[in-house]
Amino acid sequence: MTSAQTSGSTARRALIVVDVQHDFVEGGSLGVTGGHDVAARISEHLAAHAADYATVVASRDWHEPHSDNGGHFAAEGEEPDYVATWPRHCVSDGPGSDYAPELVLDLVSHHVRKGQGAPAYSAFEGVDDEGRPLAELLASYGVTDVDVVGIATDYCVLQTVLDARRRDLGVRLLEGLHAGVAPASSEAAVASMRESGVEVVAP
Repeated sequence: MTSAQTSGSTARRALIVVDVQHDFVEGGSLGVTGGHDVAARISEHLAAHAADYATVVASRDWHEPHSDNGGHFAAEGEEPDYVATWPRHCVSDGPGSDYAPELVLDLVSHHVRKGQGAPAYSAFEGVDDEGRPLAELLASYGVTDVDVVGIATDYCVLQTVLDARRRDLGVRLLEGLHAGVAPASSEAAVASMRESGVEVVAP
């Protein structure tokens, strides 16, 4: 991959790592197939390419432990519909909210948390430790373009990508560095991303 600076472009690119957490990899409450492998691949990508980015931001679901988080968690005794309601996951005081063990954090510049008491899918709904929304954080680095990786392709990665496009950011989805809940919905998600102007590229 060629950095924006060395390519002669005036673009400044950031990497957004979406929700690579215990509960979203194999063995977690909403684990996806290939999650551990994707976490390791993202770490390899960072080791080789961190210098290509103006900043690297990782997002996490960060749900309140004593709340249904605005109806995001299925009510006690009710089955989740996996559309609007979900099993308990990424609760802030439990291990499910931790990053997956294969994700090496040394080269992550900033961390944002989302879903604190409310449903949240896009990383742009998150804030950093100082309370800054992701869009404001990226703007502080003069970011014009983002690469997006993470979990899950068909939910939080999709919504993060679409939000980035709504903010007129150039977006690349890095092949092999994301994992989805199901093949059909992941393929549909990638098609939606392409339609919004996203490039799907090899890392």
